[in-house]
Amino acid sequence: MTKRKKKDFEIKFYEGLLSKNPNFFHALVTLGDAYTRKGFYEEGLEVDRKLVSLKPEDPTARYNFACSLSLMGEVEEAFKELKRAILLGYDDFSYILKDPDLENLRKHQKFSVFLSKLKKLKLSSQV
Repeated sequence: MTKRKKKDFEIKFYEGLLSKNPNFFHALVTLGDAYTRKGFYEEGLEVDRKLVSLKPEDPTARYNFACSLSLMGEVEEAFKELKRAILLGYDDFSYILKDPDLENLRKHQKFSVFLSKLKKLKLSSQV
């Protein structure tokens, strides 16, 4: 018997809320997080794509979009979005190194190059 993922009350609640107000940013953030936690990665990616379209300069929205792309195996695009998030001000570098959503990025050969650039950026911002 295959185990089907079931949308719980939290997801249904936010989906209902967004059916009335589809651009409610904070509800979208919560729904995207719930989708990801429950393993609905495609739905989470779509929510994160919408969040970035609503607030393209929001570093956290960009970071979460990078995470969703990584979960979906879209590594090249995830790298681009992670770089954008950092350029916009996302600075929790230690979390980038342990965030399970970015595991696909960390496995990629480009990550060590990315990490060295990130360390240089962090050092130059401390000067």
